[in-house]
Amino acid sequence: MDTIKVSAKSRSTAVAGAIAGVIREHKRADVQAIGAGAVNQAIKAIAIAHGYLQQDGLDIVCIPTFVEVDVSGEERTAVKLVVEVRSETAPLPGSRLESMTHPRQEGESTPPAEEP
Repeated sequence: MDTIKVSAKSRSTAVAGAIAGVIREHKRADVQAIGAGAVNQAIKAIAIAHGYLQQDGLDIVCIPTFVEVDVSGEERTAVKLVVEVRSETAPLPGSRLESMTHPRQEGESTPPAEEP
């Protein structure tokens, strides 16, 4: 599995399609971005991919880390975003995936929102 490299000029929908495809095949995708514009595009792409994958019944999580990478002989700090499928057997209560896998029965009430 290759790292999906994102630049500030990347189309977020194209990156989202790549992320969704890798997630469907490998259940994990590594996304790398250097610079604020690239990180912005990467985050937007992950949000879009989240929507694509929900249609398949998959929920994802994103784990951000910093990594040092070599760019033309120069060491740069990149943001690495590890995108993984959330456990399909244990969706978080109240999550969209839970509502998809455990639809409410007729007459069943919605649980109250928790106070922070």
